[in-house]
Amino acid sequence: MNTQKEKKKRLFGTNGVRGVIGETMTPDLVLGIGAALGSMRRGRIAVGRDTRTSGEALVHAVKAGLLMCGCDVLDLGILPTPALQYIVRDRCEAGAMITASHNPPEYNGVKIIDTDGTEMADEEIILLEERLFNRQYDVAAWDGVGSETIAHHQVEEYIRAIVDYFPEQIGAGMTVVVDPGSGPAAITTPEILSRMGCRVYSINARIDGTFPGRMPEPTVEGLAGLSEMVLSTGADFGVAHDGDADRAVFIDDKGRYVEENHEFALIEEYICRRRKGVIVTPVSTSRLIQDVAIQHGCTVDYTPVGSIYAARRMLEMIGEGVEVVFGGEGNGGLIYPDHQFCRDGGMTAAMMVAVLASEPDRKLSKLLDGMPAYHLIKDKLINVQASDIISRLEAAFLHETLDRTDGIKIIRDRSWALVRASGTEPMVRILVESEGEGDAEAFYREIRQAIGRV
Repeated sequence: MNTQKEKKKRLFGTNGVRGVIGETMTPDLVLGIGAALGSMRRGRIAVGRDTRTSGEALVHAVKAGLLMCGCDVLDLGILPTPALQYIVRDRCEAGAMITASHNPPEYNGVKIIDTDGTEMADEEIILLEERLFNRQYDVAAWDGVGSETIAHHQVEEYIRAIVDYFPEQIGAGMTVVVDPGSGPAAITTPEILSRMGCRVYSINARIDGTFPGRMPEPTVEGLAGLSEMVLSTGADFGVAHDGDADRAVFIDDKGRYVEENHEFALIEEYICRRRKGVIVTPVSTSRLIQDVAIQHGCTVDYTPVGSIYAARRMLEMIGEGVEVVFGGEGNGGLIYPDHQFCRDGGMTAAMMVAVLASEPDRKLSKLLDGMPAYHLIKDKLINVQASDIISRLEAAFLHETLDRTDGIKIIRDRSWALVRASGTEPMVRILVESEGEGDAEAFYREIRQAIGRV
């Protein structure tokens, strides 16, 4: 029996489709994706890209596919993914973002944005893939081909929306260092924080698709320069983005990297003090998020891993009359339902200004030092069969509390372990968290022993 529910995505992962330029990612593929999207979503389609060297070629490819199917293209130029999503929600039938997010510079990819500004749902992506693989495109006649409008200036709408969300000059007297990593946030985040009243310094703020200062993934090692600049300028904090700026990570006033779950918890606490409701987050997020929610009279709803699942769950719950106040992932990708339903690094940078402005001494380090400590172990297994590994774990931990929302999550007192197939890379990810380092390491050894040789 072949039902729609049994079908799975074959090309797209958790956050779009990505590949190495000239190998799995080609203009021909991207043209086909554009044609498939144009066959499904008639009308105005927004297109944008990050700063990768291959971006311009792939933008032309996706536009060609859209135009030949009769869609009108709104070319937004270089901008963050959440900026494109914000504009799509108000103005367009859909969007296509050319980006490989945090991947190295030889990669590029496509994220498909639906009418509501969220990434296209799995069931719709499956239909898009079927059109792509079968080359079922609704090509327009000669007199029905679409037209193109260049609208690079419209990123201003996104900047203004974030600035206007907060009290005027809320960041006055605050100093911030911004590291956009040579990506599109160079256009937006320094401007947002400046308009909020902050004094802004920047590093790696020149748009460059070779990423000369650091790679698009903001790691502890890659942000050493940002840390040094925070200390040398006496800044209140530093903020860095990934390659398409849907995430933000922070350096505190002592030059320390802020673990992303702590970032989530700090902003969660700020929001929950002001509003009571539900926090929506994937099963991979730290227990710290649940602790903060309970402390402030809120609850947590868990989803599969991937921002799209959190965003769409938020929309679903709000449609049912549930008060949803915040959400996101424990990787710096946070979602603000009052603003839009997608990860937004620019909004997160601005929200950290609001968090510190609400504190008497404005010390990010002090807030972090007062938070509970959890120990998190991350590991990955390459080129393995996820279903086999999960079956072994189900048998080994049969009598414990198991959550099968995504892969398998083993919950034990104040500890948990999650084993799941990656949605973006060919690997199985292992996460183990506990309050104590020794407990986490012991639990991790149990997991690896149950998995056995692979």
